[in-house]
Amino acid sequence: MTTTTLTGEMLIGASAVAGTDGGQGAFNPATNAEIAEPVFGFGTAADVDRAARLAAAAFDEYRALPLARRAAFLEAIADQIMALGDALLERAHAETGLPMARLTGERGRTVGQLRLFASVVRDGHFLHATIDPAQPQRQPLPRADLRLARVPLGPVAVFGASNFPLAFSVAGGDTASALAAGAPVVVKAHGAHLGTSELVGRAIQQAVREQGLPEGVFSLLIGAGRSIGEALVAHPAIQAVGFTGSRQGGLALVAIANRRPEPIPVYAEMSAINPVFLLPAALAQRAEAIGHGFADSLAMGAGQFCTNPGLVLGIDGPDLDRFVQAAAQALAGKNAQTMLTAGIHGAYRSGVEAVAATPSVQRVAEGQAADGLHNAAQAALFTTDARTWMEQHALSSEVFGPASLVVRAKDMDELIALAERLEGQLTATLHLEAADHPLARRLLPVLERKAGRLLANGFPTGVEVCHAMVHGGPFPSTSNAMFTSVGASAIDRFLRPVCYQDLPDALLPEALQQANPLGLWRLTDGQHGRG
Repeated sequence: MTTTTLTGEMLIGASAVAGTDGGQGAFNPATNAEIAEPVFGFGTAADVDRAARLAAAAFDEYRALPLARRAAFLEAIADQIMALGDALLERAHAETGLPMARLTGERGRTVGQLRLFASVVRDGHFLHATIDPAQPQRQPLPRADLRLARVPLGPVAVFGASNFPLAFSVAGGDTASALAAGAPVVVKAHGAHLGTSELVGRAIQQAVREQGLPEGVFSLLIGAGRSIGEALVAHPAIQAVGFTGSRQGGLALVAIANRRPEPIPVYAEMSAINPVFLLPAALAQRAEAIGHGFADSLAMGAGQFCTNPGLVLGIDGPDLDRFVQAAAQALAGKNAQTMLTAGIHGAYRSGVEAVAATPSVQRVAEGQAADGLHNAAQAALFTTDARTWMEQHALSSEVFGPASLVVRAKDMDELIALAERLEGQLTATLHLEAADHPLARRLLPVLERKAGRLLANGFPTGVEVCHAMVHGGPFPSTSNAMFTSVGASAIDRFLRPVCYQDLPDALLPEALQQANPLGLWRLTDGQHGRG
């Protein structure tokens, strides 16, 4: 049974290790005070080296496990997390200020994605088993027996995210997908939820122990500033990185990875403002309803979602005015909400002040004042014209929190021009009716180049964990637009193809053996089947 007693120690393989390079207590943003104990000790470069070497030593044994055992391990992690009970939710609430209902849902998402990846592993389709049988009689030249399967890259470094203490953290999507691929994981805990990270880390450590796996399959490190993270990305045993955070942080890790003698991929989710396009017929029919729905999406969770709708674009006129008025009215009734950390709250206030100070930008709505709440964000809505937005590049920057900007275009052509000027985004949303389809057909090719997920008549907050989800997009929303960090396809980030030519059947991976002992669907000579 996983313990709920916190010690402030790192978890390196099977051991609990006290950091020796200083330390810090956890912080409660709602009370603006440090949580008394324990003190979490910071690791050193030697701790990074030990964790990375253990991961490298565990790699070949772990990746060679039968798929059923790997899947059972993922399910065991989910079970251990649930076994922590309310202690996990209470600690996460104390460290983040997030409501218990939100954290209960996030725990469900966390264990749900672990179980999703268990099913992905059992299915085996992720291996992309492909067979082109030998054709010894082919003229003018025979063809060798060629078989392809995917293998894991190697040990993966994962950075816990600030805004999802469970679902994008120690046992979150990056960790789940890397372990599913057959890659050991070394996690750097986020300083905003150290106790939560230790509890979940101990749950994973217990699952490793119960499943009889090599200890280096999982480690959890703690460190101040950038030193531990930089040392982890630079370590030669690490072969890939998963990161969710700021553009500055993500680009710093990419730079370190590229300077290595052997560069490695960094899958960094970094920055997005998730534009919402309000097309004319939709505005004419339901401007008020869209405005109220937008306000709910913007203020949800104090706006601390990477898919928060930070930009709205529409054609200027009375219908867009109706939307702005409805959104402003709805936002005026939204309570201020505690943000995850004092630093995030300070950055939000600075970002809102910078937008407000921009010439030709008008503040049209505010939420309820904080009224003595600590680190609480007050929602804000601004408007400007298309020319100002295109000339003031800073208005394209993400303000992490419940703030958004409405941009008024003169006509259809200017709306298309605004879409062309967008940076890469995680999402783009269209509110439309049938009469808007011609304009939508003009916008969609642009938005397909700009975003990883396109929505109609909804709002981007809320990311379903399933097979079809894409949570990624062109730079700067991510560092690699080819992949997703949420959903079953997230496993693809940590795999590479290997071709086996004329290997004896007994030496082939089971997925490629002639008898197909795993019962996989395979592509054989261009035909799908279980043969």
